[in-house]
Parts: sequence; C-alpha cells; structure tokens
Amino acid sequence: MKLSQTGMGTVKLNNIDEMYPGQSILLQTGQLVQYGAGLFGYNTIPLLVRRRIEQIIVQTLNKYGCIEVLLPTLQPDTIWKNSGRYDHYVDDGTMLITKSNKGTFCLAPTGEEAMLEFAREKLKSYKNLPVTYYQIGEKFRNEIRTRGYLLRGKAFPMLDAYSFDTDEEKMAKSYQNIRTAFLEIFEKIGLKVIPIVADNGAMGGKKSEEFMLISDQGEDKILYDEKTGIGLNTEILEKDNYQTYLKEEYGIENISDFKEIRTMELGHIFQLGTRYSEIMSGKYTDKEGKEALYYMGCYGIGVSRTVAALYEQCLIIDSKWGPCGFSLPEEIAPYKLQIVPKMDNEEKLKIAYELYFKLQEQGIGVIIDDRENLNIGAKIKDCKILGTPYLVVLGDKTQGEELELENIKTGEKQALTLEELIQKFK
Repeated sequence: MKLSQTGMGTVKLNNIDEMYPGQSILLQTGQLVQYGAGLFGYNTIPLLVRRRIEQIIVQTLNKYGCIEVLLPTLQPDTIWKNSGRYDHYVDDGTMLITKSNKGTFCLAPTGEEAMLEFAREKLKSYKNLPVTYYQIGEKFRNEIRTRGYLLRGKAFPMLDAYSFDTDEEKMAKSYQNIRTAFLEIFEKIGLKVIPIVADNGAMGGKKSEEFMLISDQGEDKILYDEKTGIGLNTEILEKDNYQTYLKEEYGIENISDFKEIRTMELGHIFQLGTRYSEIMSGKYTDKEGKEALYYMGCYGIGVSRTVAALYEQCLIIDSKWGPCGFSLPEEIAPYKLQIVPKMDNEEKLKIAYELYFKLQEQGIGVIIDDRENLNIGAKIKDCKILGTPYLVVLGDKTQGEELELENIKTGEKQALTLEELIQKFK
C-alpha cells in the first residue's frame, strides 16, 4: 500500500481519552470515523484487522465442525412476534423498526428467531442432527447509552452461532465444543480471556458463560480466583439458590478466595434447552417417528468489541509523550513492514521500491510511505500510529547493502541485506 493514496496526513495527538486511549488515537488519525453516537466507519487498516479476526473465527469454527451461513439482518416482524420478543424489544427501544406499505420490518439485534426459521426447514430428522450453524454479520441495537466507542455501539459486527441437538446431554456436548473453539479463537487473536459463570438473563436456558478480558476499561465486575482461574459474574449471587447452582453446574463449592476485578465481555455462550423450540415450533422427527423439540445452544463473539480490545491492549506508551500508537501482533497486522525512504534521494528511493515490489510479489503486506514534504521523523511516528510491527528507514545515513530492520514493539534493530529481509518475511 502506498500511504499517499490513503489520504493520511500527519496529526498531532491532543486530549487523548484517558479511558480509551487506543480508540481515541484511531479517531484522531482518521482510522475510525464517527457518524453519530455508536456509529463508526473503518479505514483500511482497522478494517483489515477486523477481517483477520473474522478469518480466525471462520477457520477455527470450521475446524470444530460448524457450518457457516448468512441470514438477512432486515427481517419481517412476524418472526419476532412468533417468539414473543417483538413487544419486549420494541417497548424498551432496543430494536429498530421500519414500517412500509409492504409491512413492518426489523433490524435484527440478535439471531435466534431467524436461525430457528432457517434450521427448521433443513433439520427435519434426527439423522440431520447434531449441527451448529454460524454467521458473521451486522447487528443493530438502539443503545440508549453508547459507551467506549466500538465497545458498545448501535451497529456492530457479531459472530453468532446456534447448535441444534436431540437431547440435553448432546446439547451440553455441543456447548463444550464451542467453548473450546472460543478459547482457541481468542488465543490466536492474542487476547487472554477467562470463561466465567454467568446468568442467562433474558436469553433463558439453564447454563451460560461469558468470555471476559481483564481490563480496567471494562464495564463488568466479576469475582475471580487467581489460583484456579475460575471466575463468576456477580449477578449469579442474586439467585436465591446460587450456592446449589454453582455446585451442581460448575463444581464451585467455596467462593471465599474470589476477588473482585474489572473485566470486558468479548463473548457469551448459552445452553438454551427447548425454550425457543417450544415457542416457535422447532421440531424434528425422532427415531420412533415422533415429533421432538430441538435442544439449542447459542454462542456469540462481539467482533468490533474484540477489535477495540486488541487495539487498547497493543497500545504503545512513550515515557515522554504517553500513548502514541500501536504495535499490532504479527499474526493480526495486515501490513508487516513499513518502508520509509527519503523521497529526494534517488538511490534510496530505488532500493525502497525494489523491496516494496518484491515483498508484494510474495504476498507480504507492506506499506511504503511515499508522501511528499514530510520529514523522516514524522513518518516514523506514523508507523506507530498504523500499528505496523516492523520498520525500515532508507535515509542519508543508510550505507552499503544492509538495511536496518526495527521491531516497533521492542525497539530491537537488525542489519539485513535486501534478500535476507525478504526471506525473513517470506
């Protein structure tokens, strides 16, 4: 990518949001664009980071035997009335609706109804079960109190998956399968999450867990035992029978060693049982030829939340200037190397473009900063702004055939020939 084509200019960071400095930097530098409360556009690099996270989700869920589909986000109100949730979502203002001469339509805040409609036409026999369908798409919620930029918006990309089984035992097995997949997904992204005991709340069902990232920026408080790595949402303690529930469902007998910490929710999984199947007539034919209800599970990851959490975690803090940019993980960063040549030095410019085109030929993401009338110091600062993991500067001080490769995160520098550098990234 040629940086001149992105329209990016130099920006002096001012009044960075102390609570969410990473996303504040993204907004000030035009990498995120805010259209209104809870509504954001993505510039190329955050968009590619988001797509890489989505790619990890897809690859991992496919590995665990799940099937990808895509359902419409604009849905007729009838499916929501069939589940009994239409009035609830409309009355509390969560669901956005539009009325026309063709009927009333809803922008989906979640996907249980649409997925059950989808599955019911395909999973008509026990021979078709078990199955887990998933999709990644936009969801819409008219949040009264948007918070934390991408962390709580009105429109947001979300992974939502739904398992269909013949009985409670098999539902629990599908639930455990996705639980394992989610832990692998977050590990690949580079975020250490804790699955914690949670309340099913309005979703209904018997059992659920939230995937929490320990963070002072989070809006949740949990109880956490550092020795065992077990956590639980404080809402659980509001249950009348919480002690019995914790013991029977999670094997937790004593919470005296649990301490309160602040966390950020990135995912949630539920065992729904037959709640939605009963309401919406989700049935299949069993081995005896009789109608039986699906046992369902529901699983979600907030994709935009995960993008936000990753940027906040990858923040670079300068001892003098404070938050000044990012160092994205190599596995996630869409561009691995940023080349900063001195634009009025023909020899260095030639080497820079040779390196640039050779890396592109190998399919390696690379940025060349070809912007005119900017000094090299300003361009090096912008490398941090974009989160590129490595930097090569081709200035007047560059001598001989060796190039100096700098690791942005560690500051470590390494002298390599052009071919050695290409081999490193290849």
